[in-house]
Amino acid sequence: MPFDIRQLRYAIAAADHGSFYRAARALDIEQSTLSRNISKLERAIGMRVFERSRAGVKTTLAGNAFIRGAKPMVAAADKLAAMMRAAGQGRAGGLMLGHNSSVSAGNLRATLMSWCDAYPDVEVACVEADRSVLLAGLDTGEIDIAILMGTTGHNGLRCKPLWSEQMLVALPATHPFAERDVVHWTDLRGQRFLLPAADPGPEIRDMLLGRVAITGSKLDIRMQQASRETVLSVLASCSGVSIVCEGSTGAHYPDVVYRPIHGEQGPALTGYSGWWRDDNGNPALRRFLGFIRTHYALSFDL
Repeated sequence: MPFDIRQLRYAIAAADHGSFYRAARALDIEQSTLSRNISKLERAIGMRVFERSRAGVKTTLAGNAFIRGAKPMVAAADKLAAMMRAAGQGRAGGLMLGHNSSVSAGNLRATLMSWCDAYPDVEVACVEADRSVLLAGLDTGEIDIAILMGTTGHNGLRCKPLWSEQMLVALPATHPFAERDVVHWTDLRGQRFLLPAADPGPEIRDMLLGRVAITGSKLDIRMQQASRETVLSVLASCSGVSIVCEGSTGAHYPDVVYRPIHGEQGPALTGYSGWWRDDNGNPALRRFLGFIRTHYALSFDL
């Protein structure tokens, strides 16, 4: 006949208190319930755990060894139950987050750092890939949430604006604009732009075409088959500039400086949004969305 964790818990309490009566009071149960379950436990293991007397109970020699072995089993069961409760509440488990921009600085990095401090038992794995790959991962459920530049919709996914970040121009330290505090979009006409062909390079190219190009002129935009890190690493040796988001400015490259870009209305900003599936049942995703909503004072519903 098997025994269960509850019976072990009752036996440990009785051993600790030296009395069925006091153990039952500590556990807030009837003494008869505790006594009956301990008797079932003794029958299940085929030995007496306690010697009973009018003064109370004490463990037998074998019972003492049994209680010593039972305590870590009950502690492990309690830990497992607490872990499962935490996972069900989104305070433990895992979260797969996709992005296609740098996280060396900016709001995404700050959000991840704050989240990991608040919920250290949730293992966050990040996937950096092009937008199409990340959206496909959301469709299949391999990715819980993707945080991307812009607000372009995608069938079957929720999309909510999260925050804005400043746009900057990356310049060789010897460039004339490096002496300025800010650079305006109009200043950038006539520059050679080096951008990665991978995301978010194409979106930045479209931004340049919309804000810098003038009718009848053609911008010199070179899309490089290289990472953003490689583009910035060789920028100082090229006669060109690059455009980056605030999240890229935590990484420093030799002889490269960043200067904020301004437009007619002030600092040039770009928005970031979160994409996720409404039918994603991962409790950690719901808690993460609630965390972002509170942190940035947003109003979307979950």
